[in-house]
Amino acid sequence: MLGISDVIEQFLHKMMQESDGTLEIQRKTIADQFGCVPSQINYVIRTRFTCERGYVVESKRGGGGYLRISRVAPQKQNNYFMHVVNAIGSSISFQTATVFVKNMVDNEYLTPREGKIILSGLGDNKLPLPLPMRDTVRATLLKNMLISTMM
Repeated sequence: MLGISDVIEQFLHKMMQESDGTLEIQRKTIADQFGCVPSQINYVIRTRFTCERGYVVESKRGGGGYLRISRVAPQKQNNYFMHVVNAIGSSISFQTATVFVKNMVDNEYLTPREGKIILSGLGDNKLPLPLPMRDTVRATLLKNMLISTMM
């Protein structure tokens, strides 16, 4: 049985497929449609339409406020890689790195083998450093590995 968050996510994915890859919605309108509060829509967007999963979300609050969700799936692989490299930032947890790599494998930007190799060097047990240094080193390694696969 699907929860309300799953139903909202599926609805938004369907709407996005029917559009040009960019979806503009109002929280209240969607919340009213599903009989939930606007914060439930925020939760779905914040957890299911993340940068790690290849989405860019713009938000404008207020009377005419909206959410604009765009799927980052450019024709050129290098553009997507650079989006990911920029989204990683200066530090990253292993869990978040795994989401990035899994998304890249799922979208065939990396082979499953490349994904396994990349993740094998990023685990907490492979980087015996204290936090936050471990996450900083992990981010640098991940960026360098992704840039290397582009060449």
